[in-house]
Amino acid sequence: MNDGGRLLDGRGVVVAGGSRGIGRAVAELLCDLGAGVVVNGRDGDAVEETVAAITAAGGHASAVVGPADLERVAETLVDHCVQSHGRLDAMINCAGIAEPPGSSILNISPEDFDRLVSAHLGSAFHTSRAAARVMAAQGHGAIVNTSSVAFLGDYGGTGYPAGKGGVNALTLAVAAELKSHGVRANVVCPGARTRLSTGAEYEEHIEDLHRRGLLDEVTMQASLDSAPPAFVAPLYAYLASDLAGAVTGQIFVAAGGFVGCFDRPTPRLLGYRDHHDAAPWSVDDLHNMIGAAQAAR
Repeated sequence: MNDGGRLLDGRGVVVAGGSRGIGRAVAELLCDLGAGVVVNGRDGDAVEETVAAITAAGGHASAVVGPADLERVAETLVDHCVQSHGRLDAMINCAGIAEPPGSSILNISPEDFDRLVSAHLGSAFHTSRAAARVMAAQGHGAIVNTSSVAFLGDYGGTGYPAGKGGVNALTLAVAAELKSHGVRANVVCPGARTRLSTGAEYEEHIEDLHRRGLLDEVTMQASLDSAPPAFVAPLYAYLASDLAGAVTGQIFVAAGGFVGCFDRPTPRLLGYRDHHDAAPWSVDDLHNMIGAAQAAR
């Protein structure tokens, strides 16, 4: 194993969705940096294989199988981390599922939509809630949730972007609420080659988005040539560490060698009237004002 400075030596960390893809790369790096990690996933065989690989490499990992969007599983993750590794320092949520092929607002079922929102936003809620109670009581901790640039809508779909947008809003609210307790919360929007972003079906989906004008040429090519998960794992490790002690309430992007951060959304002034001495805007006023603003962009 690479010493890596033992940045997380002795720390206890949960990685929900840590058995495959980005989550597995994160779990492996955290262990390489000295943390004891609880690896979670829905597929018991995948969870056990990941734990075995980490253990064989000299790391400290244990397994909890089950969907992280269930309260009982999220609570078990926290309890198991404290029992197995002596403490809970970070909760990292990488759990999620893909949108069904060809899914859109025109054809998705309510059941599929609810399932997607639960897998993403529900996992972030239950794991953050379970971890927050322990972290607030001890006066320190880091929550790192996984979102996606798909929340902007450019990749189509419904439940996936809605769930990821909810993850962003939830994490910002958690960060604000827990700051006085010494607990940090941040988001990573990763781009990496995983089983969900490979194969002919995925490539056809990306190319179709490009044909429809949702993705530009550069974004399409980047989506078809993503780097391995190991390129995004270090950002999670950084946010879980004391090095990021002053970083909270941020939404980061990591893809290959690119690292970025979204600015906090702020409204752009289109017009103003003092309601104490002016009537409400008329529909025509709004049409002229908004039309002029659109034309000027």
